[in-house]
Amino acid sequence: MLINFKAMEETAHEHFKGGEGTFINKVFHDSDNKIITGRLTPGSSIGLHTHQGNSEIIFILSGTGKVLYDGAYESLSAGCCHYCPQGHSHSLINDGTEDLVICAVVPEHGSAR
Repeated sequence: MLINFKAMEETAHEHFKGGEGTFINKVFHDSDNKIITGRLTPGSSIGLHTHQGNSEIIFILSGTGKVLYDGAYESLSAGCCHYCPQGHSHSLINDGTEDLVICAVVPEHGSAR
């Protein structure tokens, strides 16, 4: 199945999940997964949230930032992958000077197949 993110319109979210600034993304979703391309502008963040019923894998395509994961900070840069399992909490923060560009997958756990 081809998912053509180039053909999708971007959506800008201010204070996404209670974070700071702007998260701009494109999303594909069905009953099993969300697949997201997005970017956090400098100084922006995705607010701290806990994954219940799903998990999240975030691959950093460009830029730098950090993730607050279960109370500890981890630095991120292009080529890094962050994983937040079900039941854990995280926040993604762009503390760099350019957009933090990501590709994320959020698989739903226990969905009907």
